[in-house]
Amino acid sequence: MSPSVYLGAAGFGLIAVCYGFARFAFGLFLPQIDTDLALTPTLSGFISGGSFLGYCVAIILSAYLTERIGARAVAIGAALVATVGMAGIAMAPSPVLLASAVMLAGSSTGLASPPMAAAVAAAVRHGRQSATNTIINAGTSAGVVLSGPVALLMGGQWRLAFACFAVAAFVIAVVAALSVPSGTKATQTSGGFPPFSSVVMRLIAAAFLMGASSTAIWSFGGKLVALQLGWGNAGAGLLWIAIGAAGIVGAGAGTLVARFGIDRVHWFFLGALAAGILLVGTSATTPLLAIVGGMLFGAAYIMVTGVYLVWGVTALPDRPATGLMIGFLTIAIGQTAGAPLFGFLMDRLTPDYAVLVFACLAFTAGLARAGSAIPKPAPKAT
Repeated sequence: MSPSVYLGAAGFGLIAVCYGFARFAFGLFLPQIDTDLALTPTLSGFISGGSFLGYCVAIILSAYLTERIGARAVAIGAALVATVGMAGIAMAPSPVLLASAVMLAGSSTGLASPPMAAAVAAAVRHGRQSATNTIINAGTSAGVVLSGPVALLMGGQWRLAFACFAVAAFVIAVVAALSVPSGTKATQTSGGFPPFSSVVMRLIAAAFLMGASSTAIWSFGGKLVALQLGWGNAGAGLLWIAIGAAGIVGAGAGTLVARFGIDRVHWFFLGALAAGILLVGTSATTPLLAIVGGMLFGAAYIMVTGVYLVWGVTALPDRPATGLMIGFLTIAIGQTAGAPLFGFLMDRLTPDYAVLVFACLAFTAGLARAGSAIPKPAPKAT
């Protein structure tokens, strides 16, 4: 296999561990964690928001370091931070220590994405870069779908599950050391944030709203199906498997953007995201509808994050790590704000009301259009 294939596989694995395990598996095990540590929905929301806050800080640092010391060191660091964070979750005896470990584990995701964008820009030919980036991004789904069977096998043993996830993260650190190129420093002398053009500002608006809406499932999906359907650990595990399996569709984001244009792809999958949230979380749901909703949500979330990846990297072609960082940072800022807000609405109003509000947030993200900086649809053959 070519070095670019090895790079794609390593990046897929790194994203699977950091996003699927270290960041999003917390919502899967939240009902058991709530019971063991006596957490309220509001406190659970703040702890989940802490994971996204850790991501926000780390992705800025990651883009800075990637442009200065290269992708390999940052990618290894991401896997090691995930290892330590998830080990901390497994051993946390109190809500305070749990919150600290969740924040550390969540920060690994911020560290992971920018070095992979830079590595792809350095090692993959230009025509294949968008497709390779979105394939790596779909590693999130692999991590999510693998965490589902772990939940089914281990029942309520969330501490053991996170210990296993920590071991997997350490293995990925070794893989990254062998596969990710180190010669990916930025050639330009400029640093920090780029100018905030209209294209970048529209990306920020869309990513913030989509990120906030997604916390309805990522942070509270397990709790919603427990409340609405009476599902226990096994049911939540099946939901996560559905989300992750369908999310593999998101690997095709780069291809769809090239064929249909970013705005069409963006709008379509934002609608699917909103529909998924409603099907999973409202009191009118059924077991079948909840699984279908999870599949819609998983496919749409990975597709839309892939769209934002292409949007950011294309807007800043000379600084791919920074272009990715802007879109993904804004998603996480939205998630940082969204998780505690969703928990608050559940506490003070009803789950149905919270779900409806957050589904509407997904639709509003489509008001931001990509503009001329994003690849147009390929011309039809004549």
